[in-house]
Amino acid sequence: MLLLVAAERERDGRAAGAGGLDAGALDAAEAAGLLELAGGRIRVVDPCLARTVYAAVPPARRRAAHRLLAEAHAGGPRALPVLFHRASAATAPAPGLGDALAAAAELPGGGPTHAERSAAWARSAELAADEGPRAVRLINAADHARLAGLPHRARELLARAGCEDSRDAVRGAAQLVGGQLALQDGPVADAREALLLAAELLAPTDAHHALAARLAAVEASWAMGDAAACVEALDLEALDLEAPHHTQEQPASDRRLAAYREGMSAVMRGRPDTGRRWLREVVAGAGEAGTLDGPEILLRAGSAALVVGDLPAACRANSRALAVARARGPHILIAQALERLAYGELRAGRHARARAHAEDGLRTALGAGQSNLAAHHHAILALVASVEGSSEAVAEHAAAAERVAAPHGLAQAATLSQWARARADLARGRLPEAAARLGPLVGAGPRRGHFAVRMLAVPCFVEAAARTGQSEAARSAVAEFTHWAAQGADPQAPAQLARCRALLSGPEEREALFTTALDRHDEVAGDFERGRTQLLYGAWLRRRRRPGEARGRLRDALVSFERGGALGWAAQARAELRATGDAGPCEPAGPLALLTPQQLRIARCVAEGATNREVALRLSVSPRTVDHHLRNVFATLGVRSRVELSRMVDRAEKTTAHP
Repeated sequence: MLLLVAAERERDGRAAGAGGLDAGALDAAEAAGLLELAGGRIRVVDPCLARTVYAAVPPARRRAAHRLLAEAHAGGPRALPVLFHRASAATAPAPGLGDALAAAAELPGGGPTHAERSAAWARSAELAADEGPRAVRLINAADHARLAGLPHRARELLARAGCEDSRDAVRGAAQLVGGQLALQDGPVADAREALLLAAELLAPTDAHHALAARLAAVEASWAMGDAAACVEALDLEALDLEAPHHTQEQPASDRRLAAYREGMSAVMRGRPDTGRRWLREVVAGAGEAGTLDGPEILLRAGSAALVVGDLPAACRANSRALAVARARGPHILIAQALERLAYGELRAGRHARARAHAEDGLRTALGAGQSNLAAHHHAILALVASVEGSSEAVAEHAAAAERVAAPHGLAQAATLSQWARARADLARGRLPEAAARLGPLVGAGPRRGHFAVRMLAVPCFVEAAARTGQSEAARSAVAEFTHWAAQGADPQAPAQLARCRALLSGPEEREALFTTALDRHDEVAGDFERGRTQLLYGAWLRRRRRPGEARGRLRDALVSFERGGALGWAAQARAELRATGDAGPCEPAGPLALLTPQQLRIARCVAEGATNREVALRLSVSPRTVDHHLRNVFATLGVRSRVELSRMVDRAEKTTAHP
């Protein structure tokens, strides 16, 4: 009886006492690590043990335990636990008790948790005498299980509800819950179709949930990377659904929803100026004094802010959504709020914050069975790692994102992970690999990247392509990027555009364009992007045999990278500084100290496995020059093969790092 009483969701010491259990038995169970006792309540430490014990006990003993728990809660402030335990002590059918339990489960307010409401709806379904109420209650139980972060339980309840009910409203409600589950953990194309069908079935009788289905279908279409599908999902008039129109007489929430629909639809239809005017109204209304916006409204405002390029507003709205979801629920939105916040911080160049939020979001998403959100968090962490310089972390997180993105059709997560891999290649000087990864994403054709991400990756592609002789492809990408940058979609875009043009220009124009890029960087925050421009400018000055000027730019780049935690990129800046004759704080150890700066750079590239041609591309010299220097390196160090050279460099680098 001890474990049986404790196995229930409401674990109360009074019920245990009424069942004839003495304090010694409870103390012994606590000492054995089976139970935790606090504030007169009993909790089973292992939920699996609780479920196993409950299932193994004969029904009569279970009902007796529920009667004890109902008596223990009688007269308390919460009605639902009393009704639930009375209902669980009854034998089916008991329609009157089932109706009372369903009514209590449906009451608004922040008392019962979603898990408690789900259990109540499920038990009320078991007590129902007719199939009609039973199906509706099981669907409600599934929805609350979804909101509680219990997707497997939600699917089980939805399967029990069946799909035999001929009423459109019931079938629509089932499709809505199934589509929302697939959006969290399943192929998003399937989720979209289920949600659109739900909206169609619900529109005549339940406009509120039909609208919710359409908005969820927009999320699914966005994750797919299908702009046309987003436009279709936003078109509420196609269903004769009463859509909110933008009038001053409307409540503020309806006005902002109408503005969101108008704005997103215009952007997707290729009218960004019109769309952004609407979306700025959505952003301005988020968190207004005196409003108590729910997390869904705040998340829409955060998305609108990202589209208009207002990164501070995006972070504020998503941070507020996170706080509200944690305080008031639904908790299923916590991982989504963390993902939006991490992405906003990433776009704003605050990589350490982005990592902290994405790591928290990844744990939360995995705990709630939200594999699609977990994939997005992995992709964000891969991008952060591509800045911070851990190629192993990039590979690990990108692979984890892609394992889910491929079968579930997550175009945005797949694009972000490929961008992360390419940026890691750039950090290591692997220019051909970076260009090969990014070319399909930023170009035209079926392999193009997600519509909201691909332009962000263009500066990386242009850098890789311009430095590997793919000037035409780079110029084509810059032409499209020029149009996108003029729309104000990203605060870094003007500086990045000037940098891209510098990489593709002749010597007469290049210096002025690099200077323009740095001036644009001064207008916005972001050490990392500024550091990349300084690095490329300094490297060009060094190749122009202007080492004094190059050192100033390269030192600035090093400071920018170190301040932003971009360790891999800082290593590039140090290598360029050494090539100018600036010894820096870390002198090469042992025999490597005998090499010239250029020989040392070549030796390090070869030690990483680069061929002579790849080294030449990284260092902007000819393969013949690399071959000449490499023969001198072999002779100076007394090695006979690239393998011996790699071992010597590795030993020397470890000695330098750990003297």
